[in-house]
Amino acid sequence: MEHYQIVIIGGGTAGITVAAQLMRKDKSLNIAIIEPSEKHYYQPAWTLVGAGTFDFKDTEREEADYIPKGVTWIKDKATTIDPKSNKVGTENSGDVGYDYLVVAPGLVMRPDLLPGLTEAMEKGIVCSNYTDPEHTWETLKNFKGGNAVFTQPTTPIKCGGAPQKIMYLAEDYFRKEGIRDKANVIFATPGTVIFGVPDFARTLNKIIHDRDIIFKPFYAPVRIDVENQDIYFQYSKPGESNCTVMEGNIIGEELTGATEIKIHFDMLHLAPPQAAPQFIQDSEISIQEGPGKGWVDVDIHTLQHKRFPNVFSLGDVAHLPTAKTGAAIRKQAPVLVENLLKLMKTHQVGHESYEGYSSCPLVTGYGKMVLAEFKYDNVRDSDPLISKFVDTSKEQYSMWLLKKYGLPFMYWNLMLRGKA
Repeated sequence: MEHYQIVIIGGGTAGITVAAQLMRKDKSLNIAIIEPSEKHYYQPAWTLVGAGTFDFKDTEREEADYIPKGVTWIKDKATTIDPKSNKVGTENSGDVGYDYLVVAPGLVMRPDLLPGLTEAMEKGIVCSNYTDPEHTWETLKNFKGGNAVFTQPTTPIKCGGAPQKIMYLAEDYFRKEGIRDKANVIFATPGTVIFGVPDFARTLNKIIHDRDIIFKPFYAPVRIDVENQDIYFQYSKPGESNCTVMEGNIIGEELTGATEIKIHFDMLHLAPPQAAPQFIQDSEISIQEGPGKGWVDVDIHTLQHKRFPNVFSLGDVAHLPTAKTGAAIRKQAPVLVENLLKLMKTHQVGHESYEGYSSCPLVTGYGKMVLAEFKYDNVRDSDPLISKFVDTSKEQYSMWLLKKYGLPFMYWNLMLRGKA
């Protein structure tokens, strides 16, 4: 059995960033990354791909070009984790032993969790920037009018703001094409508000009001009728045992049960349900019962596992009460690296603390963006360097430039190289 000081599961944003930072700290470390993919994608740009303002090819690079020098790449899938025996099972390479484990495989798309969605995606009736942003762009260009519905599942998802970003861009695109008066733009969400941080919610509420976007909170999608192009929602407002369709029902909502609503769609963009990979859910490192079941059970500040001290986790698969974004990983990685190295040297975890920072670059139209930065408990947490010159809670062209040019450059050249 191959054995390494540190094994990292996942060669995505989190795994590569941690590996690069570890090697910059200590080139003598014996590290392996388990990752099956030969391609690496900058997924935050897929929102812009879906709106026709970014080339998909520019989001793709060779994975081999970003495996840090000196790190062993095990080009395979992790299939099991046995934290008591300190080993990871793989699909083709046998067991891999470790002294310390970093778990960062990301999450997986689970369209099967929403009845009708798999068939709808296969037939191209539903588009999703999460799986095929180029198809989203084709769908936008072919839209001639009617109900354009944008929604998201009840599961945790990566980049929780992405479903509304493409909605704003689509609405702007319909205006540019002169068909906005023929379109009902609908944002239906299981959530209670447009955004959890009040400063940013105020801006977004004004945008949806000024642009006649129809906002439907407490709408949890439950199934899709592919043949008739209808989507069904469960109205999930606490204490509501029935609901009514209001007068002036321009989108043609229909009650199909006490709290079930049907909406016909002419275009539907949906973030698929998402989950931790099955091998994570099946392992003892995941939370077994109750809130967070299936996600990796870590201390929300140190990122050290609560029950297995030589295991750490970050990124989308870690059970952290903040948004699952690349920006969050950028703040998580140095905390994990320092705490892991301290543990290796002193047998005591370090005192570095992750405070839940995440950021959601909310693109609100072509050339417009609100940079929503926050930490645990939905507390605003703006970068002092940026906020000194720009009010990031308002739509800014400078933030659009940051999204389209600055962040991709930083990702490929700094973050994945362990420099940011």
